Amino acid sequence: MKKDVRAKLEILADAAKYDASCASSGSNTTRAGSEIGSTEGMGICHSYTPDGRCVSLLKILLTNYCIFDCQYCVNRISSDTPRARFTNDEVIWLTMEFYKRNYIEGLFLSSGIIQNSDYTMEQLVDVAKRLRTEQHYGGYIHLKTIPGADQKLIDEAGVWADRLSVNIELPTERDLVQLAPEKKKLEIVDTMQAVKLKIDESKEDRQKGFKAPRYAPAGQSTQMIVGATDTHDSEILRTTSELYAGQKLRRVYYSAYSPIPHADARLPGKSPPLVREHRLYQADWLLRFYEFHVDEVVAPETDLDLEIDPKLAWALRNRERFPIDVNRAAKNELLRIPGVGARSVQRILDLRRHRSITVADMKKLRVVWSRAKFFVLTSDFNAALNQLDQDDLRAQILRKPKQLELF
Repeated sequence: MKKDVRAKLEILADAAKYDASCASSGSNTTRAGSEIGSTEGMGICHSYTPDGRCVSLLKILLTNYCIFDCQYCVNRISSDTPRARFTNDEVIWLTMEFYKRNYIEGLFLSSGIIQNSDYTMEQLVDVAKRLRTEQHYGGYIHLKTIPGADQKLIDEAGVWADRLSVNIELPTERDLVQLAPEKKKLEIVDTMQAVKLKIDESKEDRQKGFKAPRYAPAGQSTQMIVGATDTHDSEILRTTSELYAGQKLRRVYYSAYSPIPHADARLPGKSPPLVREHRLYQADWLLRFYEFHVDEVVAPETDLDLEIDPKLAWALRNRERFPIDVNRAAKNELLRIPGVGARSVQRILDLRRHRSITVADMKKLRVVWSRAKFFVLTSDFNAALNQLDQDDLRAQILRKPKQLELF
């Protein structure tokens, strides 16, 4: 590898580490006419797909030069961070060389804004297009979509990329005005909407039997930074819920704010606890897979409980709804039991068609019995006769078993 390309790679791979929205889920077929590359093969693994496979992505910026001055971003125009820019040929060469050596299975390509949104998007699209048409590369490509770019460029991006993402950046319009005034929430959401409409249009055409090209088959995602402002988790999750409902996003990623050199005085001096990011992901799953609403997960103008997961926190606040009889309860009730996942709920529904479910069955179904036992009724166990009504139930659940001494 040439020294200048290696130097650029060190800068631009490091600069890309702040973007969390680079999972490769949702694409599982190699493109027709491809001669090299797969979205399913195994390599050096760093990311996970929904079926549990690990895949690796070359995650880089085309450039970390940027005309914007977003105060939370290390690549803002006023930052003194080292700068670099790949040529499109260099990105294509790196992707192909890394793939051939089995270092990666896909490309995640983003960029600082250079000149304007259209020019930047044009460069990203050119890389993806040439990988597909000149190199016949059929592996995974995730492109960052630039808000405000011309509709034609957005339409073309989804033809060559498996996934597109438009970063919402911060959870509220107020946050953007404070720390990233050049970025407008309406413009970001409008770009997401344009991607959604194109995805829907492609699906409808294919369902009707037309040979329409697949458009962003892995869908679109976004990322928001957590902890750069004093915005509560309730507002963060409300924005998340609106994006899932309105834009049909595949994923919303949460990235804990990381302090940067020479930061604006309005920014916090340290990162939020990483457990907060973890709790947001847990709450996100409750919204997507467990039929919870935002106000059930977290009260308005408050944050998630950092000590316990949001489903357990909800159960402790709503003890009158328990115990839940696993042999009779509807699916939406079973999904509310702490320690019982969505797959376990389906296994319970399948098993109880044949016989009554016992404690032994629950353990075999791989529920977290140490947590679920306080909230369920089985054919041989009643939580109401145990500790459900005790004032110190939270403390009992949190209490760790004593570790045996070595001697």
